[in-house]
Amino acid sequence: MINNTNPLLSDFKTAHGVVPFDKITVNDFEPAILQAIDEHAKEVQHIVAQTALPSFENTIVALERSGSMLERVLGVFYPLLSANADDSLLALSNKLAPIISEHSNSITLNQQLWQRIKFVHEHFKPALFDEEDCMLMRETYKSFVRCGADLSDADREKYRQISLRLTELSLKFEQNELKENSNYKLWLTANDLDGLPESAIEAAQMAAKENGQDGEYLITLHAPSYGPFMKYSSRRDLREKLYRMYNAQCTAGEYSNLQILREIANSRLQLANLLGYKSYADYRLDDTMAKNCHTVYEMLRELRQAYLPVQRKDLDRLRNFASHLEGHHITIMPWDYSYYANKEKEQQYSINDEALRPYFELSAVTKGVFGLATKLYGLKFSENLSAPVYHPEVRVFNVYDYDDSFLGVLYTDFFPRATKQSGAWMTNFREQYVDSSGNDVRPLVTLTMNFTRPTPTKPSLLTFSEVETFVHEFGHALHSLLSKCKYSSLSGTNVHRDFVEMPSQFCENYIYEQEFLDSFAKHYITGESIPQDLIQKLIKSSQYGAAYSCVRQLGFGFIDMAWHTITEPYQGDIFDFENKALSSVKVFEPVHGCIMSPQFGHIFSGGYASGYYGYKWAEVLDADIFSKFKEEGIFNPTTARCLRDSILSRGGTRDAMEMFVNFRGRKPQIDALMKRDGIKS
Repeated sequence: MINNTNPLLSDFKTAHGVVPFDKITVNDFEPAILQAIDEHAKEVQHIVAQTALPSFENTIVALERSGSMLERVLGVFYPLLSANADDSLLALSNKLAPIISEHSNSITLNQQLWQRIKFVHEHFKPALFDEEDCMLMRETYKSFVRCGADLSDADREKYRQISLRLTELSLKFEQNELKENSNYKLWLTANDLDGLPESAIEAAQMAAKENGQDGEYLITLHAPSYGPFMKYSSRRDLREKLYRMYNAQCTAGEYSNLQILREIANSRLQLANLLGYKSYADYRLDDTMAKNCHTVYEMLRELRQAYLPVQRKDLDRLRNFASHLEGHHITIMPWDYSYYANKEKEQQYSINDEALRPYFELSAVTKGVFGLATKLYGLKFSENLSAPVYHPEVRVFNVYDYDDSFLGVLYTDFFPRATKQSGAWMTNFREQYVDSSGNDVRPLVTLTMNFTRPTPTKPSLLTFSEVETFVHEFGHALHSLLSKCKYSSLSGTNVHRDFVEMPSQFCENYIYEQEFLDSFAKHYITGESIPQDLIQKLIKSSQYGAAYSCVRQLGFGFIDMAWHTITEPYQGDIFDFENKALSSVKVFEPVHGCIMSPQFGHIFSGGYASGYYGYKWAEVLDADIFSKFKEEGIFNPTTARCLRDSILSRGGTRDAMEMFVNFRGRKPQIDALMKRDGIKS
């Protein structure tokens, strides 16, 4: 029996089905999740108990549509766990994670269900079904095989135990990262602020006040605080101190992730071996656009060969610049790069973030970013002031298509807080799909950021990098909002991991286009448009540091691949392991006590294991796709419609390479990326 008093356990009776956050409490989640698990188990049992011969409809589609109550509850629970998790919600997630994992395993390892799926797969005739049905059949069968369904009884039990342990470890890794990030603080006095712009000083003063220390200044490890300090502070000693704080996160004490990440890597290897793969990377990449480790390493090495010599030349030039600036020889250390690179960039192009900030007031940027979707696809955004929210700072927008049909709801959550993870991401409270009655259920999309907060004297004025982040995540949102699929497991951003970043990174191209910047970049006080010479400087400066950024990203990719191509359990020193992984793309000598892996949430708790290369992979794709827009017009409606129909609306209903070729007319090439970055003329 469904508990009708719990708002999570029945369809949301709200306009467009928005989440009734005003009625939901933390205490509602546990009973809702447990009851939804029970309901889902009954639905699966009903599928396997049928006497009718297994068919695509009564088995594959029935399984796809089962668990709607659980999807609704977890669709709210998981986003809140990242965006607004207090101690009680974190404790609840620790308690429920193994239960949720066990339920998932009970379905994928259900032998009666598996036998039905195998029967349908063996007798499936693709010619009788449409493309999306065929993809659902393939993906369902493959996902069960990849989750151990075809293993022996003993090995299925091993798989169950390993996957349960991995769920617990990943959750612990994530929570340690969240708590550690919030714990580190650099307290300053007025004498420690040399070089910092007014915006950073005011933000530090406000942060100190919020932490009960009026009259002092606080720098945290959150991006809007950490980034400006490393870029502008002339206090090299404090930059070093903050750098070491940031890069020593989760390496010692109560929130250490060292042993946890080692166990995660070893458990993943064990799971992959159980499924017949040499390494976890072999297992994961078998279900990607890249297909195998060789292809990934080939791309990483090709980019390394092209970008590393340029990066080293750039660093030599920066070293000479810094030495000349300081009047004595400077050895560039990792805590120096951002500071001196900003100085050199400012000298070369007479441009800096502080000069740009007044033109990037958040509400104006929001209108501009939304306007990108309007100009490309005809979308319209209308703020929904009556929709309940999970935090007072969250804003809600109804999104409509060019023909005024409803597309979905977009939530925006812009500012850092102690209960929110660092970084920026897009996720859904509800995926898009077509229900059993033929109704197109539209998505509820959320964008979560950590932007510069408004201060008592200024609104939120973004850095150019923050504008870029906004546009990036908005690209993910469009991928979801434009989805036109039958099945939620194939809709929106449910595509190959190494393809999912393409739509978001494609949107980033526009921030270096004058026509786009002109549409929203106005001075927040005077209303004056951003000066044309400033735009030209911005465009000209876009290639500055491209080689450094690429090599840095390659480093992350090599770390990820190193952890997931181990073929024997690793019990050695994690610092040595990471340094060896980075050796071929090393920018700086290793700094004692500093390391990336223990805070590398993307690969140890965020789903990007063996997939971080996907960011560079997607850059190759997005640059190649945007080059077609450059050829035909960056707002060409025919080209935009082709992109929408070929890729953005299709979700994962077609092979990613097929979708790319369908739009571009050929397979991807690296040339467009190298030209965009100034590596190739």
